Amino acid sequence: MGASMFRGLPWLPLLVIAAVGVCAAGGDAMLPFDANELDLGIAFKPPFWLAGGDMTNLLGADNLGRDILSRIMAGSRVSVIVAFYAILFSGGIGAAIGMIAGYFGGWVDTLLMRLIEIQQSVPSIALALILAAALEPGLSTVVVVIVLTYWAWYARIIRGEIMALKGRDYIAFARVAGVGTPTIFVRHLLSNIFNTLVVLATLQVGQVILFEASLSFLGLGIQQPDISWGLMLADARQYITNAWWAITMPGIAIMLTCLSSNIFGDWLRDRLDPQLRQL
Repeated sequence: MGASMFRGLPWLPLLVIAAVGVCAAGGDAMLPFDANELDLGIAFKPPFWLAGGDMTNLLGADNLGRDILSRIMAGSRVSVIVAFYAILFSGGIGAAIGMIAGYFGGWVDTLLMRLIEIQQSVPSIALALILAAALEPGLSTVVVVIVLTYWAWYARIIRGEIMALKGRDYIAFARVAGVGTPTIFVRHLLSNIFNTLVVLATLQVGQVILFEASLSFLGLGIQQPDISWGLMLADARQYITNAWWAITMPGIAIMLTCLSSNIFGDWLRDRLDPQLRQL
């Protein structure tokens, strides 16, 4: 049972995710250089495999002589923090609303579903522009935007799960036995949708990181002197013709992290879904 659970485990994506997590948890102590240290003498220094590069700055330096590898490692901290809080709050709010809508049905379900449809009809970038104008751009604003964007995604999926579960015999027996609704929610419903929530959260990691990078690239997210992969892309876009590595390296970091989280999420879905495990 234990061995079959880990059959086909995507080790390379898991290694990428672990590396991002270690860099985020390690903090400044793990950085080869101060991520914000300026050294104009090495501005636009190429990576070590190109002419003019060396092993001191493995991935080269940007227009201000800041070590790109150190900035990518420091930027992973923002990505992990945003992903953790955004998924925690959006998943919690969406799951609660989806459970209420699916369990009670009737006018409660109709009202909540209309609210979900209204939310999903608002473009996320438009919502980000409104919040950026009303709030100070920064980490907290990014988290709020992502939570307001993705909670409806969780709510719609969890609602469908609850509608299928509430007709089961053990739910009817619990009602007949006089078990209260909060107890049914926690003991009988939440425990049965936990695997779904874990899979949804894992699959959303890449979306959240990409969304945060997009907001920061547009100037609506993380601000200087904080470091974000999206902000690195924005700073380096004007130098793409003569220092392509400054924009390519953080782009690769975003791509690898998002791809790895999606592959791991797909594997986790296959492992946690009993029907897929039988195939």
